[in-house]
Amino acid sequence: MTQDARASAARVIARVTASGQSLPDALAVELRCLADPGMRALAQELSYGSLRWYYRLDALLCQLLARPLKARDLDLRCLLLAGLYQLDKLALPQRVAVHETVQATGALGKRWASGLVNAVLRNFQRRSSELEPAIAASEQSRFAHPGWLIEKLGADWPDAREAILLANNARPPFSLRVNRLRLSRPDYLALLSGQALEAMPLAHTSHGILLQRPVPVEGLPGFSAGLVSVQDGAAQLAAGLLQIGAGQRVLDACAAPGGKTAQILETAPGLSTVTALDIDPQRLDRTAATLERLSLHADLVAGDAAEPAVWWDGRQYDRILLDAPCSATGVIRRHPDIKLLRKREDIAKLANRQAEILRAQWPLLVPGGILLYCTCSVLADENWHQIKGFLQQHADAAEVPIDAVWGHRCEYGRQILPGENEMDGFYFACLRKTG
Repeated sequence: MTQDARASAARVIARVTASGQSLPDALAVELRCLADPGMRALAQELSYGSLRWYYRLDALLCQLLARPLKARDLDLRCLLLAGLYQLDKLALPQRVAVHETVQATGALGKRWASGLVNAVLRNFQRRSSELEPAIAASEQSRFAHPGWLIEKLGADWPDAREAILLANNARPPFSLRVNRLRLSRPDYLALLSGQALEAMPLAHTSHGILLQRPVPVEGLPGFSAGLVSVQDGAAQLAAGLLQIGAGQRVLDACAAPGGKTAQILETAPGLSTVTALDIDPQRLDRTAATLERLSLHADLVAGDAAEPAVWWDGRQYDRILLDAPCSATGVIRRHPDIKLLRKREDIAKLANRQAEILRAQWPLLVPGGILLYCTCSVLADENWHQIKGFLQQHADAAEVPIDAVWGHRCEYGRQILPGENEMDGFYFACLRKTG
């Protein structure tokens, strides 16, 4: 296979849009075929960027094509999307972007289309300003989001809808969590400064750090030795909300890839037991690798959180962290493929799954214990509507209000919206078992 970053990006975009493959999985296949680090970085940039702006780029392309391409030429259409992304959003020399995109037709085995690709991209260069009114007329292309999600955000967050949409299209920050068992946040900031890596404390976190620019984890001082982990600031709030302490039994349900499990162990090293549960054994392997790097230990269990009878030993937990499977609409800026992969009908299915897990986990909690329900969603059906329904059905459950300066108070629980204080969109609700 010819090593061409633009052709690789086209194949990635095609896998996501047509086959429903996740962006990380599709990209991993292509990156194995690219030996040059520069090509790998460009393929990743074009894949993420083209999917982030897909609904805008697709609308532009529809105006530029004289007639639709045949279904068998999906890879060619995706190459054109990547070409438009370069001209519309990247600070690349436009002559180079056009030339290299045209050349990529050969890597796709479609040299016959070089003239078409050249014509479309040159046409965009000439007509870009006159195409904008049609883009602005449609909210889907103007905000680069599917129409159903724009509508849903408008219903749930009428005053913040546009801010959420704009934040979703921004590049995500690069946040770290310092391992408090090894050193302090000021000490690690000094290590970063010593390597000319600009960083600052991350607001509302005790050990969070925000880097000015992303770097490979291998470039972080002490990463392999377990001094630091990559974790968004919102996710770092979970351990504190659990009110964990020495001697407690803690369950991290839906634990993979293990960031919150690790933080729980770092926060309270005197815990009696920490169980990390996940339904996916392969993802649980990632949790094991994370804990090994940090020299931490938890009991790893592969099982369905909705079916504890299969794996639970019958001993109740003092604290349960339930990071429920969700639409991930709060982390779109990190995973732009969510815009294409998630569908309107998925939300009800996910809400039903969340309710099933929440009901199944409740008997595992001791009286007086705390369950922290959280999602990386910004949708009411998965968040405060979910908690409202649970409280109505469980007389032995009471909300523990979250008193915080971050986020937004909801009918139940608290919501961080994407981009606020450099955090991802995240929801938390704290429940105590009474009696």
